Amino acid sequence: MSEGRDKSGQIILRTTDLVVGFGEHLVLNGLSLDVFRGEILGIVGGSGSGKTVLMRTLLGLLPKRQGQIEIFGRDLKGLGTTRRAALERRTGILFQGGALFSSLSVLQNIQFQMRENLNLSPGLMDEMAIAKLEMVGLSADDRHKTPAELSGGMTKRVALARALALDPEFLFLDEPTSGLDPISAAEFDELIRSLQRTLGLSVFMITHDLESLYAITDRIAVLADGKVVTTGPISEMLASTHPWVKSYFQGKRSGGLAARLVNGTT
Repeated sequence: MSEGRDKSGQIILRTTDLVVGFGEHLVLNGLSLDVFRGEILGIVGGSGSGKTVLMRTLLGLLPKRQGQIEIFGRDLKGLGTTRRAALERRTGILFQGGALFSSLSVLQNIQFQMRENLNLSPGLMDEMAIAKLEMVGLSADDRHKTPAELSGGMTKRVALARALALDPEFLFLDEPTSGLDPISAAEFDELIRSLQRTLGLSVFMITHDLESLYAITDRIAVLADGKVVTTGPISEMLASTHPWVKSYFQGKRSGGLAARLVNGTT
């Protein structure tokens, strides 16, 4: 388990009574959730439970019908464009699948936000982008490659480097290990944990990967019926009597996770 959570318990993001829907269908209905500074929070839930909708709403990509969202102690409602942009620069996003721009090189993908937000010389931007590449375990030689030339694991690492381009405090990850083989997934988990500890990041991570949840999260939040039905460390998830939580963490597809944790073999 990660040991990165800030013992001060400072809340970096607070969502209260959030309602989000499409037409007559409510995806999130009265959802409340806190994310603490310095923690890795894992977000899980069944298909269609609203995990990605929640993340996109928190990022301002989807409108909410009601509720409150505070990030870095600021209520997003009513913020002007300049102040909202300043808050957004303190966050980084890794979308599912990487979402790299196919027409841009690796270097250009990482520099995209730098060009939009910083007034730097081309040489300094190159140095900064290469530093981000090396930070995620790639080399300067990879900077001229196109997304089509990258393996799945390299694509995730470049997308992570782009998410870190502006040195954010808060990182949003959407299924960061999806599509990776078990070895690559474990290596990416270790990379996330190492960066979180080194940089003091707060991480909001959507995942269905039980091994990731065990290896690097401080807490887990479970979405069901449009709400967060329980939060806590994985030990509490394994002890939960909630039907979905019990099925997810102790069911046949869990690979005997509970037993391995008890026996100390995970």
